[in-house]
Amino acid sequence: MSRSALIVGAGSGISASFARALRKDGYQVALAARDAGKLAALTKDIGARVIEADATQADSVAQLFAAVDRTLGDLDVVLYNASYRTRGPFLELDPKEVAQTIEVSAFGGFLVGQQAARRMVKRGGGAIFFTGASASVKGYAQSAPFAMGKFALRGLAQSMARELQGKGIHVAHFVIDGGVRNAARGRPGDAASPDALLDPDAIADTYMATLKQPRSAWSLEVELRPWVERF
Repeated sequence: MSRSALIVGAGSGISASFARALRKDGYQVALAARDAGKLAALTKDIGARVIEADATQADSVAQLFAAVDRTLGDLDVVLYNASYRTRGPFLELDPKEVAQTIEVSAFGGFLVGQQAARRMVKRGGGAIFFTGASASVKGYAQSAPFAMGKFALRGLAQSMARELQGKGIHVAHFVIDGGVRNAARGRPGDAASPDALLDPDAIADTYMATLKQPRSAWSLEVELRPWVERF
């Protein structure tokens, strides 16, 4: 039986690794991003469908899911991986940038989660995953907006899980506590300390393991960090 997955906020790091892992496991994969052009190589690599969408706009998200309904049919897995951040001294933060950070990191997760849940509840099954960060549980200096957004996303996941788990929907939030290796973003890793950054393929392995958990022992939250990361 064909299975399908949607990754919102797809890019070259965690989401790309998860997309490859899903495809290897037999899933048909759809990728959503505001800039579809950046996904050309990944799309060619795994034969994914790419749809441009703005996760912060309700109409855009509704159109995204309608397009997936037409091309892939029922969704088994949805990952919300989008995030945005602005940094700086608290007294100097630009309110517009703060609002954008919260909209992308949290409100978009609500819009995507709601559309996914409406479909999965009707079927009585599915998985909705959210990519969190160190900021999901720790508010760092000069990073208040990102903490606001990621704290909210974590709260969303907890609330959704408690409401939807009994309806067969596995909701899980992943705290990525550390930097992620990504050559495309100038983080190729250090040969002298190769484990100082999280390996996105290893993160994807954990996502896949969580996806395959028996429903008698579902995880709501999983923390991942390099063994040398302080916490």
